[in-house]
Amino acid sequence: MYHFPRFKAVALVLSLAVSGAHAQDIIKIGYSGPLSGGAALYGKSVLNGMQMAAAEINAAPVEIGGKRYKVEIVALDDKYNPSETGINLQRLVQQHQTAAVLVPHSGGVFAAQASNEKLKVLLLAYTSLPAATERGNKLTVRIPPDFTTYISPFIKAAMSKYGKNVGLAQADHDYAKAWSAAFKPAWEAAGGKVVADNPMSYNKAADFYSGVSRVIQAKPDVLFIGGASEPTALVAKQARELGFKGAFIVLDQAKLDEMAKITGGYSTLEGAVGVMPMSGDDRPDAVAFTTRYRKLNEGKDPSSEVALNYTAVHATIAAMKLAGTVSDATAIRAQMDQAFRKLPGQYNPASVEGLDAKGGAIVNAIVASVENGKLKGQLLRSNAAGQ
Repeated sequence: MYHFPRFKAVALVLSLAVSGAHAQDIIKIGYSGPLSGGAALYGKSVLNGMQMAAAEINAAPVEIGGKRYKVEIVALDDKYNPSETGINLQRLVQQHQTAAVLVPHSGGVFAAQASNEKLKVLLLAYTSLPAATERGNKLTVRIPPDFTTYISPFIKAAMSKYGKNVGLAQADHDYAKAWSAAFKPAWEAAGGKVVADNPMSYNKAADFYSGVSRVIQAKPDVLFIGGASEPTALVAKQARELGFKGAFIVLDQAKLDEMAKITGGYSTLEGAVGVMPMSGDDRPDAVAFTTRYRKLNEGKDPSSEVALNYTAVHATIAAMKLAGTVSDATAIRAQMDQAFRKLPGQYNPASVEGLDAKGGAIVNAIVASVENGKLKGQLLRSNAAGQ
């Protein structure tokens, strides 16, 4: 039998020790969202933001508890189906050992909350529904602000210029239902009247003429619309083709810049009120982020989903650093507020200021309106957002 000389054996041991010291473990962050079907564009935008953050983190791998890590995003398609989300959550935790999973739709969030505490996984909930953090789930963080923040300024902008009669032609999924339930009494309390209410299945159709026609027959001054950006744009476009000349109130899931690409510009969306696209945000960190994103994505503009979920991944890794663990979801959740607050501006383009007491994001959001074919913005202070 051949024997290594002693000095060679020592060198080999040292070599293995050095290579082990520089070896990098993997932090896996899960994603369950729509990557096919009518909401695929929305789901891919969310995933793009997560992957952009992971790439930046991996350029200078993080050290936590004496170990060096790289980040991997494990993405599963749930087709916007909550039952698929629940199955995906099990797979992500049991097969991939993810300590955190991001879900970008309310039905999926609520399905995940049925088991995430038992599975001991942090749920990063991309939904503006306040119920996501009001249920007392101790391992949930809500990434965007509470959608009810937008209702009053949306109503004021549309009603003051276009009239008091509104027709509802929004999507029929859980998130749109919640928006509608909060919007209708607020519109009426402001002195308006709901003249039609006809929700439609945005994720299963591309021809909305008959549904929109029923709504505009009631002669509304304003149409309340919204779901994923692509079908929402088609609803607006087809409403114009049917002769509607009023304003649109666009719930925050749909993005005005993505809609404009489908409608052929902002002229079709004249009078629309919605959330300011990231590309229209002129705050310095937002401008810098948009520039970086365009360079990486052939000139494409980032949506607010891209920006907020990009920040969520950076904040999750920062919370792991603060907690000193990559696997203890409870310890990581306990550090998420500080992680958001301490993030450098370059990693926080949407200006998330932290979490409220229930785990909802506090965000300085900007309301946008389309006037004379251009976007005009108004800042909503964070003391109203996310509370």
